[in-house]
Formats: sequence, C-alpha cells, structure tokens
Amino acid sequence: MRALSHRNFQVYFVGQGLSTLGKWIQQVALSWLAYHLTGSAVLLGAIAFLTLLPQLLIGPLAGAWSDRHDKRRLLIGVQTLLALQSLALALLTWQHWLGQEVIIVMSLLLGLLNAFETPLRQALIGGFVDDPKDLPNALVLNAMLINAARFVGPPLAGFLINWCGEAGCFLATSAAFGVLLIGLMKVKSPVQPKAKGSTGQIFREGLHYLWTTVHVRRLLISVVMFNLLASCYSVLLPILAKNVFAGDAQTLGWLWGAAGAGAFVATIYLAFAGSSSNLHRIIVWGTVVCALSLGAVAANPPLILTLLALSGLGFGITISNVSSNMTLQSNAPEILRGRVIAFYIAMRFGFEAVGGLLAGMIAAALGVQVTLLMAGSLLVAYLMFSWQFARRSVQHEAT
Repeated sequence: MRALSHRNFQVYFVGQGLSTLGKWIQQVALSWLAYHLTGSAVLLGAIAFLTLLPQLLIGPLAGAWSDRHDKRRLLIGVQTLLALQSLALALLTWQHWLGQEVIIVMSLLLGLLNAFETPLRQALIGGFVDDPKDLPNALVLNAMLINAARFVGPPLAGFLINWCGEAGCFLATSAAFGVLLIGLMKVKSPVQPKAKGSTGQIFREGLHYLWTTVHVRRLLISVVMFNLLASCYSVLLPILAKNVFAGDAQTLGWLWGAAGAGAFVATIYLAFAGSSSNLHRIIVWGTVVCALSLGAVAANPPLILTLLALSGLGFGITISNVSSNMTLQSNAPEILRGRVIAFYIAMRFGFEAVGGLLAGMIAAALGVQVTLLMAGSLLVAYLMFSWQFARRSVQHEAT
C-alpha cells in the first residue's frame, strides 16, 4: 500500500474508486435495458463493439496527441463530457426515448470518450507518485480499485435497477464522474515532459518503439489474442441471466460480480507476487485459468458452479492483463509512456470489442454454450502455438 503515502495519489484513488463504480453500474444497466427491450444477442455484441472499438481505431492517436499536452487538463475535460453523457442517458431513459438506435449512438459516444479517457488516466498515475519505485505498486492498487468496483458495482446495479430503474443508475454514474472531476481539480501533478513534433511524427515514433522492441511486440500480440478470445464472455452474461437461469437484473449483477470477485483476488495476489521477474509466468498461468473457466461455463453447470467458474475467468483475465500492463509501463521510457499505454489499451479493449461482436453473432446462431466452448478451445490452441514458437526461438538463438 506504499503508493498511498503520496497525497496526490490518495486524492486520485478516492475519486477513481467512485468513478469506476459508476462505470460498472452504467454498463450493467445499459446491457440489461438493451436486452430487456429487444431480446437481441446481436445488439449486446454491437454495444460492446461500439463502446470499445474507438480505443482500437483512435486510441493510439489519442495517446500520441496527449503526449503533446497537459494530461491533467485534458482528463478534466473528458471527465466532464462523460458526466454529461451519463446525465443524458438518465434523461432519455426517464422519458422513455431510449430505443435501439439511441442506444447504439450513445454507446458509440461513450466509446469515443473512453478512447481518450483511459490512456490519459493511466498515463497520469506516474505523476501522482513522487518516487518512480512506487509506480508498479500504484498500478497494482489502481487495478485493485477497478476490480473491487467490478465486484461491488454489478450486484449494486442489479439492486438499483429493481429499486429505482435504469435511469437512476445512469444518474448515479453521472454523480460518480463528478466526484473524480473534483479530485482531479484538487491534485497537483508535477510537470511532465511533452513530446515535440506533429501528432503523426509522435505516433510513428511510438509505433517504431513497439515494433522494433521484440519483447514488447510479442507481448502485445499475446494481449490481442487473449482479449479477443477470453474477454468475450461479458457480452453473453445478460443471455445467461435471463435465458439460461431465468433470472432478472439482480441475477445479471451476481454473474458480473462473480467475475469481479475473481478479478479483485487477482489484484491482491499481484500486490504480493507481481515482481518483474515472474510476470511472464503469471501471464501464461492466467491464460490457462481462462481457458479452463470458459470450458466450465460452457458445460452449463448450476448457478453456484457458474459463479465459481466466472470468478476463475475474472481472475485469469485480470492477472494476465494487469501483468502485461505492469511489464509495459515499467519498461517504457517516460517520454513514450503515454503512447505505449495507448497502444496497450487499444489492443486490450479494441480486440475485446471485436471478440464481443463475434460472440454475439455466434451466440445468436449457435447458442451461448457453443460460443464459450469455441473461445476456450481456441485459447488453448493459441497457448500451445505460442509455447512452441517460444521454444523454437530459444533453440534458434542457442544455435
């Protein structure tokens, strides 16, 4: 917990906790509302796709652009727009104006704002701790905070949906964004070096670093494949809640919360065991846990066993992604950190978006269980391929 000794990180930590809690409440409410109104698995995939795709398409350019400006001021502006977007969702839902087309437009707007907000927020963490040695701990605590909200937020969203409706959830999210906005205005981050040159030049410089640094390139490829296959499960949770378990919004909250519980445990584990010497091994084991958990959920067990399998899935996804993020940020030069983070986030969430869209389409045609089984099997196949490739590379270097 040593990163919390820095006052700026303390202020950010509190605001970020409430903001992330609000994000999860909004995500569950929007998914439930969309499936409740339309019953369409394809629409669920489209929502995930549109919410995350901008991070793949414009996220790296946003990272390059942010490296030329004051990141704290930019984040304040984006956070303001996020609060207004949630407030608009609350008003539209309250007036019963939130049809399928409006949901698609609002999901795309949320994705565009997140494409700027996520890399800005990640890149600023280093400025909130005075000692660079505390950065890895700050990253783990930030991930722990996010996953604690992921554990608490969905069940809370299920309760709020039954108590005050989806509009109340969106209003609560807007207020939570406002708390982080106030915190960002109070913190004082040191002046960070700004990249010089055009956005295009800065983007190409970051791309050159990522492509020519072999271990970084391989790590990003793993991030792409992992999130394409493992993270697609979240799109299918409303279908599991309503069709498989004949439940309501509270059931959806428990399913999502179970994955969040596993993710929270993963961050606690990393806080103690996530040293740079064994992060690669942790990433591999996280992938194995995800493949096994996907297969377990696909077997259509009783609800309690499904919750346990989803906890394993949340654990594996978090332990792999956070370890990848820690590896990249710890090794990246300070002047390139914003771009490195932006590329990581683009790969992480962009291919989760692609996987979610594909999962929704496959589930509509073949069912949820077949979709999850396919994802788990392909993840095992990729793991075996990457292991063989790594072994051959070591043999080639030895000769």
